[in-house]
Amino acid sequence: MNRNVWLLFGCQAMMNAVTGGQVVMAALIGRSLAHDQALITLPLAIQMVSVMAGSIPAGFVFGRLGRRPGFWLGTVLAICGSLIYAFGLWRGNFAIYCLGAVPGGMGYGIAQHLRFAAAEAATVEQRPRAIALVMAGGVLAAAIGPEIVKRTHGLIPSHVFLATYFAMPVLPLIAASLLVFVRLPPPPARTGRSVSLREIVARPTFLIAVVAGMVAFDSMQLVMASTPVQMMICGFGVNQAADVIRAHSIAMYLPGFITGRLIQRFGAHGVICAGALLAAFCAAVNLGFDPWFSTFLVALMLLGLGWNFMFVGATALLATAHDPHERVRVQATNDFIVFGSVAVSILTSGAIESGLGWHALNLAVLPPVVIAAGLVMWHWMAQPRAVVAAE
Repeated sequence: MNRNVWLLFGCQAMMNAVTGGQVVMAALIGRSLAHDQALITLPLAIQMVSVMAGSIPAGFVFGRLGRRPGFWLGTVLAICGSLIYAFGLWRGNFAIYCLGAVPGGMGYGIAQHLRFAAAEAATVEQRPRAIALVMAGGVLAAAIGPEIVKRTHGLIPSHVFLATYFAMPVLPLIAASLLVFVRLPPPPARTGRSVSLREIVARPTFLIAVVAGMVAFDSMQLVMASTPVQMMICGFGVNQAADVIRAHSIAMYLPGFITGRLIQRFGAHGVICAGALLAAFCAAVNLGFDPWFSTFLVALMLLGLGWNFMFVGATALLATAHDPHERVRVQATNDFIVFGSVAVSILTSGAIESGLGWHALNLAVLPPVVIAAGLVMWHWMAQPRAVVAAE
């Protein structure tokens, strides 16, 4: 992998660390500020709606000005989000706190395109490895984000977590500095007519990639968003919840050092199916064992590993569903759909956990995982027949 990919790795680490810290804090803060406990995951849900909405300006900026200005915009939005979170927490106002999720989510959404930038910086054969390597930046994020929360959440005793939000803007500033040294191809020249959204959505490979990406994120967020709250209910503290989220984040991103090679060897479809199986194992652990610390730890690590295989595989599959001049539009459409569904799953997570309980929440993971795996396997088996028919 070349120098640009490693720089993008660092950028991804810094931007994901902001979100990793927010995952630890959001539901806990929501629990203390929200009048309705079904809304404790509302900040994360708004964040994901904003991730979805951020794909629209991201596509415009990337297509007109190139990758670097677009990523700089993302770092500015991430900083604004942290400061608004801090203001809402200081005032004890849940509505203002939720407002911080708008720029915070848009900044995170723009940062998701770092994986696409890595693919553009690599050869066709090396794209899966470049995508997986940049996403492996989350390994550093898993160490940095929750650790910042652990070390800063009590520095201002009258407002727990306020000092954390004052510390978080340092991370996107580091990412912005790294972007100065990144060299990426210019925006692709426009050739022929512009591809319509209807044409994009009608492509089977695009649809399968979107479904796999949706289920990867939805199953992961459904369980992860409510885990810190469930741990509090079971008597665990903030530091223990942060440790579980950190282990989960490491499991999400550490396989990135090998996922690309696995895709090259077994194909994107096989890796996605393996990820779906791991997500199902996560639900089985939560359902089958008492709520010990080790239960939460193992389940969330399985969930993170499953997410990595499914999402990296989906991204690699998506790269085969468009021509170079269509890439920004197709990528923005993919993220708009995927993160829109994630917003629904996060909001649903709080409602299911508070209304139906932890077991119902884990059971809800299984149907979409089974459906996604079935569709991916169908597409995988249909490919040879399609090639033969075309010949």
